[in-house]
Amino acid sequence: MSMINKSIPEFTAEAFHKGEFKTITTADVIGKWSIFLFYPADFTFVCPTELEDMENFYEELQQLGVEVYSVSTDTHFVHKAWHDTSDAIGKINYPMIGDPTGVITRGFDVMIEEDALALRGTFLANPDGIIKVSEVHDLGIGRSAKDMVRKVKAAQYVANHDGEVCPAAWEEGQETLIPSLDLVGKI
Repeated sequence: MSMINKSIPEFTAEAFHKGEFKTITTADVIGKWSIFLFYPADFTFVCPTELEDMENFYEELQQLGVEVYSVSTDTHFVHKAWHDTSDAIGKINYPMIGDPTGVITRGFDVMIEEDALALRGTFLANPDGIIKVSEVHDLGIGRSAKDMVRKVKAAQYVANHDGEVCPAAWEEGQETLIPSLDLVGKI
């Protein structure tokens, strides 16, 4: 079942963020654009490449008013240990949420129940907490933060320009479309 246009689930969780443990709730997320970056587990192989890739675009995302939250079913303590031992993860400046009970992971419908791990799910929620982008990958397929930035810009453009839509591979500054009877069959 699609998560598009559904509200993010209610949650309260512990995160490792900038050398500290902090509690993050659904209420903390509301009011700004948010990316939830689910991954299977700390101390693995594809996961650190994805989290580092997202960190490489984190400053640009912050300038767009977006907060990033990585989420796995590991605890916030494990996130700290990984942050302290991995060169790639040591660079991360966004909150790393621990979801050992799987409440958040199940709420976004990316739990692999038999393994108690998350699929590679990426979700973009608008400031009202409504999911506008949902992308789920199998475990062996890494994601692109660069393409997620493109999707953020498209989602923000559509949110701010009523009646306009972004065509395939749309990049900021390119023309958009205004769906109408005149366009039917012309594209």
